[in-house]
Amino acid sequence: MRTITTLFHRRALIVFVGLAACCQALPGVDPAVPDFSAYEKTYPWAPSDAFLAETSIMQSSSNLYEAKAGNPVLPDMFTLADGTKVTTAEVWAARRRPELLALFASEVYGVSPPRPDTLQFHVVAEDPRAMDGRATLRQVKISFGLGGETFGFHLNLFVPNQRTGRVPVFLLLNHRPPRNTDPTRAYKSDFWPAEYAIARGYAIAAINVAAEVDPDQRNATTGLRQFYRAHHPRSETLTWATLAAWAWSASRAVDYFETDPAIDPARIAVIGHSRGGKTALWAAAQDTRFALVCYNGAGEGGSSLARRNFGETLAAINKNYPHWFTTKYATYGGNVEALPVDTHELLALIAPRGCHDGEATIDVHADPRGSWLALREASRVWQLYGLAPRQLAREMPLVHELFLNGPIAYHMHEGLHDLTAYDWKMYFDHADILFRQ
Repeated sequence: MRTITTLFHRRALIVFVGLAACCQALPGVDPAVPDFSAYEKTYPWAPSDAFLAETSIMQSSSNLYEAKAGNPVLPDMFTLADGTKVTTAEVWAARRRPELLALFASEVYGVSPPRPDTLQFHVVAEDPRAMDGRATLRQVKISFGLGGETFGFHLNLFVPNQRTGRVPVFLLLNHRPPRNTDPTRAYKSDFWPAEYAIARGYAIAAINVAAEVDPDQRNATTGLRQFYRAHHPRSETLTWATLAAWAWSASRAVDYFETDPAIDPARIAVIGHSRGGKTALWAAAQDTRFALVCYNGAGEGGSSLARRNFGETLAAINKNYPHWFTTKYATYGGNVEALPVDTHELLALIAPRGCHDGEATIDVHADPRGSWLALREASRVWQLYGLAPRQLAREMPLVHELFLNGPIAYHMHEGLHDLTAYDWKMYFDHADILFRQ
């Protein structure tokens, strides 16, 4: 079995020399038919001590050794605020779910405004012969008015031309440069493999959340939240941070999808990587119109357990990215046990809908095992609905194995912290089962 150390050095060497091949389709290679042969071998994930030692030098403030991770005591998902226990899916949906949503809003992500009454959609460009006639491209301006001013952002959408009836759609929340979601397809990135999505029969959409919705900056002076501060009569009630603003835009995209006759509003998936994965989870937790959430390397503040002493910590992420979360979240940096929620409860808010965690072998800083353990604990809510046939084991699935447990899924790709075409394949494979059964 290849060691993770070997993988690290091999991947590090090809990151630079192969960047163009990864992000721009090679001449003569059809981007609608990616080559996944490199991902055929399955094996247990076991980072070598040599790799962890080398990585620990780069992340000296983080523990990367499982023996030191501890066995945290998690908040009980099934205990209501009044001390009574949740025993049915009906009580979970009617009472416990709203309690947890309110806690995540107050303690982690912040309170966001509702859908604006003045929300409008305008198709600013359309190409019915995109991708050599295989798809229709629509670029949609989503905008609204407040205080006599207007704020807007764009949605890029490709819909397959060969379809019968309405199609499911995958919405990417892109925090990277807009080039990654280039609607002209002059630049093709595996981060948003639009041609492959169309070939699989899915519509694919993207919002450039950092570029157009809210800047990924401390003390941003432009963007959605600043617009509300300037024009909302009670802006002090909106405690939302950057991730919550991005999540808000995802729901506005759903508002548009409900008006597009090509899109099936019952089969909408939201996807994000890293900070975008955290955002996708919060978007889907709040908005039950998302039938599937696909998060990738979401780590601390997203999918991995905050109470687990492994990888990036709550204190570190708030120090480095304070604008992502409400200010209340940072107060738990020195006492994470006092946090009234943990990420297993965030994942549980997705139930009974689809939930798919994607991780990477070298991405130890994001704590893939902590995300698996959070998903394992959260799966008890799907069991409450009768939708998770088996209890998840503590041992993680094999690398390159698509693990399915009812609507729940998990996979890990070999490589670095990134959203790859192979990850999309796993998400599409899951959606094929979830959406087309």
